Amino acid sequence: MSVLPSVRGKILTRLERAWQVRLAHFHKEITFNNPLDTAVISLTGAQCALDCAHCGGYYLRGMQPIWQARVDGAASCLISGGCDTLGRVPVTAHLDRIKAIRQGRVMNWHVGLIGGDEIKAIAPYVDIISFDFVGDDETIREVYGLDVTVEDYVQSYQLLRRYARVLPHLTVGLRGGELAHEHRALEILEDLGIEGLVLIVFIPTPGTRYADRQPPRIGEVVDILVQARLRFPDKPLYLGCMRPRGRYRAELDPLAVRAGVNAIVNPAREAVRLAEELGLTIRWSRECCVI
Repeated sequence: MSVLPSVRGKILTRLERAWQVRLAHFHKEITFNNPLDTAVISLTGAQCALDCAHCGGYYLRGMQPIWQARVDGAASCLISGGCDTLGRVPVTAHLDRIKAIRQGRVMNWHVGLIGGDEIKAIAPYVDIISFDFVGDDETIREVYGLDVTVEDYVQSYQLLRRYARVLPHLTVGLRGGELAHEHRALEILEDLGIEGLVLIVFIPTPGTRYADRQPPRIGEVVDILVQARLRFPDKPLYLGCMRPRGRYRAELDPLAVRAGVNAIVNPAREAVRLAEELGLTIRWSRECCVI
């Protein structure tokens, strides 16, 4: 296939196995998302207490502060924000404003670690929760600087699932481009159960402690995608918006199609062409991939 990067040997065999698993459990269609109709809102503006090694608050700057948010024309909202020193997004802040923009809109929340009182308070305004899941204690300490463990993430995940549809997010290469937590995270999530899984990829970001690192090797990312498809044969897999652009994306995205993902955000042209070659029906969406 002309747009599929050259892959050989073991990885090609595993890709074919993942593709056959996908065909056995899903219709021959794929969703490509350009989330222009999802308003991206921060409950804390550009403020975050953690200064995480991979983000440093950089991505909050591209979100609308809740107190200035304009949602006219938006069919949905992504509600996020910076964390406090315990890894919690202040989800109950600005609830009056949330109520004002709720009507008729789907709301996808990033909440961080959370307690029962907080999830009960926001539950009426939640349709989906996107929960960053980490499978290694040392990665948590190094990246986030938090004195918590994987068990804390497990407890928050289980709590959230009692109140809402939860889509765990797994960052491949979270620890400065190195694989450290991903395999264990998949094992844990397999035990806990999922409704779907969003996979994203570490991006070296200016001004952060990991600015001089490299993204994980594409073969490593593909291996995680394949593992996810084989572990979760009948659950939707999403390749999310956070991943390197340019040549990296042009090579990764078609391989993700072959690994059996169900949706890709802002796909490279190569992925679209491969989907067409494979006979997949393409559905285009203008909202966040989990909506």
